[in-house]
Amino acid sequence: MDDFLSVSYKNSGSYKVVIKKDYSALADEIKELFPTLRRICIVTDSNVAGLLLDSVRSALCDCCEVIIDYVFEAGENNKTLSTVNGCYEKLLANDFNRRDLIVGLGGGVAGDVAAFIASTYMRGCAFVNLPTSLLAMADSSVGGKCGVDYEQYKNLIGSIYMPRLVYAATSSLDSLPDREFSSGMAEVLKAGLIKDASFYEWMINDFSSIMDKEPEVIGEMIGKAVSIKQYFVTKDPFEQNERMMLNFGHTIGHALEKYFNFKYSHGECVSLGSVAAAYISYKRQMLSDEEFYEIRDMFVPFGLPISLDPFDVDAVCSNIAHDKKNTDTGLKFILLKKIGKAVIVNDVTEEEIKEATKSLIVEWD
Repeated sequence: MDDFLSVSYKNSGSYKVVIKKDYSALADEIKELFPTLRRICIVTDSNVAGLLLDSVRSALCDCCEVIIDYVFEAGENNKTLSTVNGCYEKLLANDFNRRDLIVGLGGGVAGDVAAFIASTYMRGCAFVNLPTSLLAMADSSVGGKCGVDYEQYKNLIGSIYMPRLVYAATSSLDSLPDREFSSGMAEVLKAGLIKDASFYEWMINDFSSIMDKEPEVIGEMIGKAVSIKQYFVTKDPFEQNERMMLNFGHTIGHALEKYFNFKYSHGECVSLGSVAAAYISYKRQMLSDEEFYEIRDMFVPFGLPISLDPFDVDAVCSNIAHDKKNTDTGLKFILLKKIGKAVIVNDVTEEEIKEATKSLIVEWD
């Protein structure tokens, strides 16, 4: 767990992804990057603040002259422009400028909000991400996507803004609720499904060690998931082509997330969306019966759903019309040719999407 990964992106250099047990090396990493730093603002949510804010402040106390924090109410419903505006006001009140540093501390929501603030405040200031959830460590903290939701549309307002450093302290996972850990596993499983069949099979075979959060196993797993995301980000940093494969499971997943008003976590909806995308792949005879049912059933040991009680399929599918992956030539959809091999298609029909979404409804005898 002492190694680090380097994520590169065209025309803009690279940044480190450091995976450590705790925050003991954080100050050294910050000082190396910002030797004359004056101010830090830690952006986090109310859940994470009570658990980790004090320890992170202590770790950073000799890195700069002033440390402030901006704590917003936890939850996807607060991933809004109003939350961002509140932070702008605090930064202005404390004389922050573009030479100062924004640190995001938390899961995917806090990381998205903090990065968006950094990307827009005074046209951009430095950003460091400290992910605290499995989902953030393995996926959302890497690649630069950031933003907020708008009305019923997830991540509609945002940008691609790369961090200067991602530092994941795996000890923060010890306090993560089981449901949130499982949520993160959806993104890790997705990484294997789209790019690395051997990694996917390793997770299936070692699911007990993973769910027991054995430190070395978790560190290895996060490192591998990040390296897969690194592959796509390096090749296509602004999501013009291949990086779209990282959206496997997200088209229908995002629609379900909004339809249920975030009753289900992001990872739970990605699990359901992945099952639906695999279903379309199966119906197109891209996946065999055995492959489809393995993909569907293997989410279950990791605590993830593969079906739901009856819901309004038409209402869910109507949300997809506003998906960011919609283009003038059609909806770009990610399917599987086989486990470990994804493909981008733009001819998935409305009927196929409705059938796949309907297939998620559990049938009661």
